[in-house]
Amino acid sequence: MAEGFDYIIIGGGSAGCVLAGRLSEDTTARVLLLEAGGRDRNPLYHLPAGFAKMTKGLGSWGWETVPQRHMKGRVFNYTQGKVIGGGSSLNAQIYTRGNAQDYDEWRQMGCDGWAYDDVLPYFRKAEDNDTYDNRYHGKGGPLGVSQPIAPLPICEAYFEAAAALGIPRNMDINGETQDGVCYYQLTQRNARRSSAAMAYVAPNEGRANLTIKTGAQVRRITVTGGRATGVELMDGTHVTATTEVILSSGAIGSPRLLQLSGIGPADHLQELGIDVILDQPQVGENLQDHLDLYCIVELSGPYSYDRYAKPHLAALAGLQYLLTRKGPVASSLFETGGFWYADRDARSPDIQFHLGLGTGIEKGVAAMPQGGVTLNSCHLRPRSRGSVRLASSDPAKAPLIDPNYLSDPHDREMSIRGLKLTQEIMAQAPLANYVLAERLPGPDVRTDQDYFDFICEHSKTSHHCAGTCRMGSDPAAVVDPRLRLNGIAGLRVVDNSIMPKVISSNTNAAAIMIGEKAADMIRQDARA
Repeated sequence: MAEGFDYIIIGGGSAGCVLAGRLSEDTTARVLLLEAGGRDRNPLYHLPAGFAKMTKGLGSWGWETVPQRHMKGRVFNYTQGKVIGGGSSLNAQIYTRGNAQDYDEWRQMGCDGWAYDDVLPYFRKAEDNDTYDNRYHGKGGPLGVSQPIAPLPICEAYFEAAAALGIPRNMDINGETQDGVCYYQLTQRNARRSSAAMAYVAPNEGRANLTIKTGAQVRRITVTGGRATGVELMDGTHVTATTEVILSSGAIGSPRLLQLSGIGPADHLQELGIDVILDQPQVGENLQDHLDLYCIVELSGPYSYDRYAKPHLAALAGLQYLLTRKGPVASSLFETGGFWYADRDARSPDIQFHLGLGTGIEKGVAAMPQGGVTLNSCHLRPRSRGSVRLASSDPAKAPLIDPNYLSDPHDREMSIRGLKLTQEIMAQAPLANYVLAERLPGPDVRTDQDYFDFICEHSKTSHHCAGTCRMGSDPAAVVDPRLRLNGIAGLRVVDNSIMPKVISSNTNAAAIMIGEKAADMIRQDARA
């Protein structure tokens, strides 16, 4: 006999954890959270600098993209969280929300209720901000949001270098304006990562009406008479939902599971021998991501956290953290950055920077033997669109992830401009006492073709994928503005896959906001 709940949440990532915490506040609601990955018991999930291990495999599905046809067939590592907390347990803890105009644009695209003034209360509701309590920020929420406690002197020199190019300092890029360089606030509390799992699930695990199952991969969503009625797990277990099945598996995982369940492009599903429950061509379409480029400089002294790569210094750093909660282990390694323009006519900043206080931090990125820093840039509003498709009807097989990077020539031009801007910043006089030489791209990269060739070899995902279960009011949209799946009752999608357009920044804070807003909508619809 199948076990029954009111709500089944598929995916314990950022939005799924929020839903588990919020929906279980109603003591009469039986809530089940299913996570395919494991628990976050490894200390590296909680140490801010643990991010350096994450893109190298810890807590990840280990997926890759298909060869990128507009980037000379390049295959990208594509880190997707497979652990409670999802991406919020793996990321660099950068707390950015995007630009206010991103959400106003969603409303203009037919997503009523998603304008900036509509979503701002949910950002504030989530926050326990250690610095601000005003129109833009809140205190007392589940999510720790903190000022960085481990920047280095080179960060201040970076701000001065940007100022030399007319880029101002911005003390709060989530406030009135996004323009300028900054210290990012971080999803941390007391120098520990504040993942969605730690913020919304861990404090509530004792609730009698909340059941959490890890290592529980869903094979398919069960649909009866046009209504989602539950799920089937990989081990054959069936679980029923009397009110809703809520899919929160992310911009790759959610369209993947819909297609495995027979909800997606009919021709694609039929080719794989999957019975079609609902022909929905847009499931898995509209994939957007930020392509990350990087300028790496070698430093003239021990000015970055690279010096702690030596085992005895790493041990000292660990001891310092245990005793003082400071030092390199307390650093997200990317707490410095900002927003500026590749296109001066853009409606808001279209380039984002992340200053990495070391080299070789992420998988596939070069390391400097003598130490250095990495200044990343990404074009924030790509026009390129990709897809997520199944390689097989076997749910154990990896999906076909195709971000289709640089398929639009505008993306290529803006990306190159952004990379050139990082080089300009690192070449300014305030950094001269720190920088020995630029190593990548280096002096041999001069023409736009040289830059394109460089990008094809030296770039990576920003881990900001979105859009594959697009929200809208048009008949082709996968979900409506209340995130209900069009064509199947009792099924909702709640994660970054619902974004009609990717926001102009890191995406984790938005995933938590989406979870908060969805929890309210789900409760309202249940009462109605």
